[in-house]
Amino acid sequence: MIDVGDKKITKREAVARGEIILSLETIELIRQGKIPKGDVLECARIAAVLAVKRTPELIPMCHPLRITHSKIDFDLGKNEIEIEAKVVAVDRTGVEMEALTAVTVAALTIYDMCKGVDKTMQISYIRLIKKSGGRSGDFFRKER
Repeated sequence: MIDVGDKKITKREAVARGEIILSLETIELIRQGKIPKGDVLECARIAAVLAVKRTPELIPMCHPLRITHSKIDFDLGKNEIEIEAKVVAVDRTGVEMEALTAVTVAALTIYDMCKGVDKTMQISYIRLIKKSGGRSGDFFRKER
């Protein structure tokens, strides 16, 4: 791990997004709460929050951080679910990996909960949308 001891403690924020593409029938089952394993989006939200907390255990060179806030949102489309994770910390290094991990684990959780009814699912386009805080400056991705 790199030495972050001399870096200033500042507020760090990151937002990541990704999507999972599902069949029309699966989206409808999720909307109706009829997936046999339970409430897909709430389970994915809880898994994503846990992923934020556990990122340093999964990614070897990630520092443990003092996370102050995380928010996971879902936007159900016609045949996809967009996942967005916002993570905030007050620390010496950024929270990009925590936000990206949250999105990834949320997508994997949706996949796991729906795999019994949909073999065609695809997880795609996981990316950092923005970050702020820190000496490298702010970043904002222009969406397509």
